[in-house]
Amino acid sequence: MSPTGHGDDRLVRSYVVTGGRAQPSRNHFDHITLITLSASSGRLNRAPLNPEQLAILDALARTSQSVVELAALLRLPVSVMRILLSDLMESGHITTQQRITHTAAPDLKMLEDVLAGLHRL
Repeated sequence: MSPTGHGDDRLVRSYVVTGGRAQPSRNHFDHITLITLSASSGRLNRAPLNPEQLAILDALARTSQSVVELAALLRLPVSVMRILLSDLMESGHITTQQRITHTAAPDLKMLEDVLAGLHRL
């Protein structure tokens, strides 16, 4: 906690982690964009990456994750996570997967059966 006791440390950390940037340079990510390691990530130089970016790559080594999942895991604001992910995408370490936003139409018979069951309660 900061000497003032107002939680200023979080603002300072965000500023330091993003290099003072408030917006990603490109590659806009929404909350549910699924992030994965790129196929060439293992061969790329990780030396210039900051600890938070290395933590992101470590988390993605286990499984693909959404932007908000990564932000929660690293305890960073989503806005900061978007900047870090933008940098990782530009350097070729990560890629995105297309979201699955469509579903099959619900089975009308099943919905009628559920409704009939609820009416019996």
